[in-house]
Amino acid sequence: MSCRSEHIWIEPITGSRKTSNFFWTLSLFLGSLGFLLVGTSSYLGRTWISLFPSQQIVFFPQGIVMAFYGIAGLFISCYLWCTISWNVGSGYDRFDRKEGIVCIFRWGFPGKNRRIFLRFLIKDIQSIRIEVKEGLSARRVLSMDIRGQGALPLTRTDENLTPWEIEQKAAELAYFLRVPIEVF
Repeated sequence: MSCRSEHIWIEPITGSRKTSNFFWTLSLFLGSLGFLLVGTSSYLGRTWISLFPSQQIVFFPQGIVMAFYGIAGLFISCYLWCTISWNVGSGYDRFDRKEGIVCIFRWGFPGKNRRIFLRFLIKDIQSIRIEVKEGLSARRVLSMDIRGQGALPLTRTDENLTPWEIEQKAAELAYFLRVPIEVF
């Protein structure tokens, strides 16, 4: 949901707090917890999960491997929960025709460079680019070509826009900024 007026266009960017990320992180957490419980129960000789009696899984080598996968999965799910809680990748794109400035803001990982803030003059924008790669893993990227800086992507890599949606978005932005569109 973008916010537009005659001179200012603000486009909010969703980060890692998406429903699919919550689902996959929770699935990974529960699965790795199950692996760790099965590995631990095979070591102790007790049945904690009724689907896998401890007599059927020998600790060496199956129990060790399952415990290792469980610990590794817990570390990865912990990383993903942190990424979701910090909302990495979220931010906004602000286009201000009145002041002639484009501001790109994103949240990164905690640390010295957590806030990513880029500013450009609108007069330095050469064009709005649409990069299309069709095939098995189709990819459509909308970016700004900035003089002396190269192309700056405006869409996320996991954002699956239809050709009509990306063309519409590029046309509206190019019209707002009064720059041409290039297709690659």
